[in-house]
Amino acid sequence: MSSTTAPSHSRAPLHVVQLLGGGSAGTGAHVRSLSAGLVARGVRVTVGASPSAERRYRFTAAGARFVPVPVRTGPAAIALFGALCSDADLVHAHGMRAGLLATFALRRRAIPLVVTWHTRSTVPGVRAQLRRLTEHCVARAASVVLGTTSDLVDRARSRGARDARLAPVALPARRTAEDGPAARDPEPDKIRAELGAVDRPLLITEARLDRSGSLDLLLSAARHWRGLRPQPLLAVAGEGPERGALQRRVDREELPVRLLGGGHDTAALLADADVALLVARWAGRAPLAEEALRRGVPLVATAVGGVPEVVGDAAVLVPYGDSRALGTAVGVLLGDAERRAVLAEAGRIRAGSWPTEDTTVAQVLSVYDELAAPA
Repeated sequence: MSSTTAPSHSRAPLHVVQLLGGGSAGTGAHVRSLSAGLVARGVRVTVGASPSAERRYRFTAAGARFVPVPVRTGPAAIALFGALCSDADLVHAHGMRAGLLATFALRRRAIPLVVTWHTRSTVPGVRAQLRRLTEHCVARAASVVLGTTSDLVDRARSRGARDARLAPVALPARRTAEDGPAARDPEPDKIRAELGAVDRPLLITEARLDRSGSLDLLLSAARHWRGLRPQPLLAVAGEGPERGALQRRVDREELPVRLLGGGHDTAALLADADVALLVARWAGRAPLAEEALRRGVPLVATAVGGVPEVVGDAAVLVPYGDSRALGTAVGVLLGDAERRAVLAEAGRIRAGSWPTEDTTVAQVLSVYDELAAPA
């Protein structure tokens, strides 16, 4: 099937309702990209999401119709979304919360449901049990589950999905300039000067400042950098409820760390970074990792979830939970300019092998064509 023309259906144009739940930044960007690509191919797209998602991603500017839908699953949201789907040929939910809402709203309706699993939760206890039940419900209700990484496909199958397929998404690049030195900030010392890292290595990461444990792991690793000369600076972009507690630890232990808070452009920060860090208990196609490799910024990441599948040999991988291994890996990399250059080139090559937005839309459209075609 050509990716430049709309498929032939008994009802034209095909009407697809995209549903976005809470969603991460990567999920929202994917829905926006997918909506634009589908509209360009003659598909009528309606996006149901929170008003804040529309303000951030501007689905209407991509040619889609936008309808505000409460992100919480409840009777009002189920009724609203059910009405929204009254003339839909197919519903595509993104994320577990959206998948559950669609499952309830489409009950006893002969409308195909596609659910993309972009990520997974690592919360423990009762919430983990509830998440498992939700995954079972959504997996069994979906006509097709699309997993962005192989481990998510395996997880969907283990939860009872009748049809689970690998469908890596293309996260749009944060800037349109080509990767490499030409894409760097025209004032390369400006950010370094603002952060106090003109004459020292700059490490960049982004993370929510909460009790997930990843920030504690990073701060523990930072202890290993205090003796390096010049001493590197770790800049953390992100906000969260534990910022105060984390800042107190930074001050108490005199760690070379700056908590930048929210509102910082991670792409701009990466333009001046010597090394990028992705530290997570689980991650799939993490925007930080993809942006770092596109830009040729050496990456140190935890070997979890879909990360090894995404980065291949173009990053240094360490086990999650081992702060010594993380600290040592960063220290060794900072002391080896040749290794950093090799990783920079490998990252750009790896990024060139990822699916494009066009191939992503074509793959998803082929699934729609399969499900919505007349029997």
